[in-house]
Amino acid sequence: MAFTPPPFDPELAAALEIINRNLPASFTLGDVAQMREAAAQGMALVTDAHLSRDGRFQVEERLVPGPQGEPDISLLICRPTGSEGPRPVFYYTHGGGMMLGDNRTGVETALDWAQELDAVVVSVEYRLAPEHPYPAPVEDVYAGLSWVAENAKEIGADPERIIIAGTSAGGGLTAALALLSRDRKGPSPIGQVLMCPMLDDRNDTFSALQMDGLGIWDRTSNEAGWTALLGERRGGEDVPAYAAPARAEDLSGLPPAFIDVGSTETFRDEAVAYASRMWQAGGVAELHVWPGGFHNFDAMAPQAAISQATAAARVTWLRRLLGE
Repeated sequence: MAFTPPPFDPELAAALEIINRNLPASFTLGDVAQMREAAAQGMALVTDAHLSRDGRFQVEERLVPGPQGEPDISLLICRPTGSEGPRPVFYYTHGGGMMLGDNRTGVETALDWAQELDAVVVSVEYRLAPEHPYPAPVEDVYAGLSWVAENAKEIGADPERIIIAGTSAGGGLTAALALLSRDRKGPSPIGQVLMCPMLDDRNDTFSALQMDGLGIWDRTSNEAGWTALLGERRGGEDVPAYAAPARAEDLSGLPPAFIDVGSTETFRDEAVAYASRMWQAGGVAELHVWPGGFHNFDAMAPQAAISQATAAARVTWLRRLLGE
């Protein structure tokens, strides 16, 4: 069978050509140390002063209790200055294939929403695989959410208006967080934003095969990420839904979801399937498949017309969810 890929958006194709010079479509577990070093150099530029956006936000990092018996976790908290609370809170989980990043990775997206909607941003730092495989990352993310729900007023946030959000691996962890919180009868987010989410460890969808070797984060990279998280369990029969949300048998009772993904990326089909299964379970989901979009295109090529449309669609959904 031929797996002819759909075309990239012309603006994004030009950007991707430049991006792939430093960030190839494929990498393996052996490349993780080098990629972490490169990522750390970029994150060094994301200072408190940068995140404050000329004084619009007060920025702090706070250590809070991690899962029982495990180390504390760091929350990056960005609060709007000069307006009355309590405000909505965007609880953000970063991407990086389960292996890369920290609580400053990708947080600009949530800050854009917060600036538009006068909200607090809390970005969680979780332990990374392969040093810390499942369940460490999702348990850290759950512990952070629990702290926010219990201490929201202390940071000027409204515990009744928590929206969980994440990108790529963080999108998968956000979906898992919604499942875990539902099943443990924990915090009750009013919505979840799953941006190009990493949901299915089986790595065998049509889009995964179709985009092999192309774009950003192809099938080889995806195998590395899931193997780091799950080891030999990856792709097997006993993978829990809190590791790979596509494995969940029951998607009922979840907060409304905004799910978006590019048409030219590995995660397209698993994101579409997840939205469909939410609808089949009687849930609420808004799904966008952005034509010609590679993985995380809006963050990597923010000036492209389709990236701007993507950003606008998310804010529109959030505004509607918050009743603003």
